[in-house]
Amino acid sequence: MSTAAATAPRSTDRVAKWGIAIFLLLAIGGLFYVKWFPLFNKALLASSKHSIGASIVSGTAAAPPPFSFAAAWDYALAYGADIWTAIVLGLLLGSAVQTLVPRDWLLKVLGKAGAKSSMVAALAAVPSMMCTCCSAPVVVGLHRAKASPGAVMAYWLGNPVLNPATIVFMGFVLGWNWALLRIGVGVVLVAAAAIIGNRFATHKLVPESATRAAFAAVDDAQGVDANPFVAWGRNLWRLVVGLIPEYIVIVMVLGAARAFLFPAMSPALGGSLFLMLGLAIAGTLFVIPTAGEVPIVQTLLSYGLGAGSAGALMITLPAVSLPSLVMVGRAVPARLLTRIAILVAISGVVTGLIALVLHI
Repeated sequence: MSTAAATAPRSTDRVAKWGIAIFLLLAIGGLFYVKWFPLFNKALLASSKHSIGASIVSGTAAAPPPFSFAAAWDYALAYGADIWTAIVLGLLLGSAVQTLVPRDWLLKVLGKAGAKSSMVAALAAVPSMMCTCCSAPVVVGLHRAKASPGAVMAYWLGNPVLNPATIVFMGFVLGWNWALLRIGVGVVLVAAAAIIGNRFATHKLVPESATRAAFAAVDDAQGVDANPFVAWGRNLWRLVVGLIPEYIVIVMVLGAARAFLFPAMSPALGGSLFLMLGLAIAGTLFVIPTAGEVPIVQTLLSYGLGAGSAGALMITLPAVSLPSLVMVGRAVPARLLTRIAILVAISGVVTGLIALVLHI
């Protein structure tokens, strides 16, 4: 019996080590293929041409296409072609973080409702560089793995808002004053989201003595398979079925509604606070791929959009969206998400006012 008892922990540890190795390989290899290498090439394009392409909202025109099924379908195709590899990676990582990463380690690093866990999560988001929707499955996975709400929110908003590639694109395309504004507002926004998230935490600290075995009973009660690779597949299927169908529908609806969310631009519109507020709300709801805000703002500025409204879009477009809010709402409380959405919209207005004051 002593031999069998000694063999079981060794076998469990071996499976855990394989799980960690696969998770790291998936994260590093996947991010290199999906994000790091393509975005590096796009940075070279931005530095040489001072553009990274046409606006996904309106192309090179002053206004989006009118409301129609064709507008919905065209937007869904264009958006899907841009993000499909990233959403696949997000689903794989979101399911893997629940099963392949040791629970006790995850809780010690991200489970505390304080500044340290939130800062670690925000730092982890910087190299991740996903858009708000592609990071949503990972956010759901982190929440289900019992990471603190503050860390979950810091990781979620940190991905698109603190994306270093997007900031570099912004510097080359819009100007480095815009990039510096994005960094300053982005850091404050992520920190504020973490603080709001931690107010929803049910505990302040995860016991240091917490071990994988201590959470086995919880997993058993939820029907989680003892084999982490089987559980990974089960969680992956759960995320795909629960998130993707409604995600596609909402993206199409928003694609059709572009004409209502973004009016035709002209100098006559001016830079009123009312327009700034309207675009901040539209930017909070609308969905774009990684760095999509850069060509959108560039195109609209060329047609006469004021700096204040451009600032509002610069921060709200990437931060959250209606599809990502619905996806994350599968796990995160609606009250928390409502406050985060309001925070993003307010941040957009504040960013616009700063842009006006600084004459950016």
